[in-house]
Amino acid sequence: MRSPGFRRTSTTLMASALALTAITACGSSDDGSAGGKTRITVNCMPPKSAKVDRSFFEADIKAFEKAHPDVDVVAHDAFPCQDPKTFDAKLAGGQMEDVFYTYFTDAKHVVDINQAADITSYVKDLKSYGTIQQQLRDIYTVDGKIYGIPRTGYSMGLIYNKKLFEKAGLDPNKPPATWEELRADAKKIAALGGGTVGYADYSAQNQGGWHFTAEMYSQGGDVVSADGKKATVDTPEGKAVLQNLKDMRWTDNSMGTKQLLIINDVQQMMGSGKLGMYLSAPDNIPILVKEKGGNYKDLALAPMPGGKGTLIGGDGYMFNKKDSPEQIKAGLKWLDSMFLTPGDGFLGDYTRAKQNNAPVGLPEPRLFTGAADAKDQEVKKANANVPVANYQAFLDGNQSLQMKIEPPQAQQIYSVLDGAVSAVLTKKDADIDKLLKDASGKIDSILARG
Repeated sequence: MRSPGFRRTSTTLMASALALTAITACGSSDDGSAGGKTRITVNCMPPKSAKVDRSFFEADIKAFEKAHPDVDVVAHDAFPCQDPKTFDAKLAGGQMEDVFYTYFTDAKHVVDINQAADITSYVKDLKSYGTIQQQLRDIYTVDGKIYGIPRTGYSMGLIYNKKLFEKAGLDPNKPPATWEELRADAKKIAALGGGTVGYADYSAQNQGGWHFTAEMYSQGGDVVSADGKKATVDTPEGKAVLQNLKDMRWTDNSMGTKQLLIINDVQQMMGSGKLGMYLSAPDNIPILVKEKGGNYKDLALAPMPGGKGTLIGGDGYMFNKKDSPEQIKAGLKWLDSMFLTPGDGFLGDYTRAKQNNAPVGLPEPRLFTGAADAKDQEVKKANANVPVANYQAFLDGNQSLQMKIEPPQAQQIYSVLDGAVSAVLTKKDADIDKLLKDASGKIDSILARG
């Protein structure tokens, strides 16, 4: 899943014809040469409705073209950046932009269907490439070859309400580090009454399976074997995930009676001050404030309970297999200027963001390492307009966690796991062993089909 909402669901190529008719103009149609310039098409420009972001994006392109007069950048707007209805169709029809947006979990798929250019020999000229976190670079490396460049990344953590912690007699600066501690804290928060819920979790629209996966990672488990061929949910870790949810729901009554929740439901609960904790990434925090009525000073972030791992996600750009060498070189220069310069560019110009009342100081995305990271964090700190101390536990704790991306065939697997999560939250007599056995068989079938 893509935080804070949905990411691309599984799609097929069935509806390609009509879709491609509408999007033909968006694709790469030549070798990029125009009037002595190298022309590249790029996507993920903010839509016109996002006026401020759109103006920033356009201004940054103009600045890039001024600095590189031999390159012409043609941007296509999109919301979401990757349309699930047309993504595979555009790939199959050869109509994708020269430099195109992808989620982390798309990388191998795009390579497997032979729709990405191998940029291995070109990244040596990208000055910022070596500053990007290795684990993020690895996502776009398939069989030793490089096919894309990361743009942002996020990891899951625990958002909690400091005010409710205080009311429940808990230390607001000491969030739960284990699932046992989380269960105990949730019970105390729920005991406040008045409709207060200690802990909430998703259990519908594939989001329950997404969080099941994150919770498995936090306990050192996984949902799929390392070779991607077998389910590994029918394990002690899988049973612990479901047993914990079942106990909090039915024994402790700390999760409330309303279930089959999705992200918007849980965000509304947290924003209204009626929820103690839920799993999410840092990018949920401004949504809770701007759209759901929350307050930055009350919202804090901790690492995933369990201490063993966390789910990561994010996005980046890949290159059309039809791109000329000149287009690949130009595209890399554009990415470097737009997204990969610490403290500058579309995502990193924190001074500009602060001047336009955008939140500055959230702990993620954190793309760089070493000196590049230090510079990026320095500029961010200087322009921070949110209570950064509220996120220190997250920053400190994440350093020791194993970072894992989503499993292959993620959306289909999440749909299966939704059933297991929703069952334990809606049926007091749910049989956890049977749920995991059934889920394991269904996931094995999904993986066998590829």
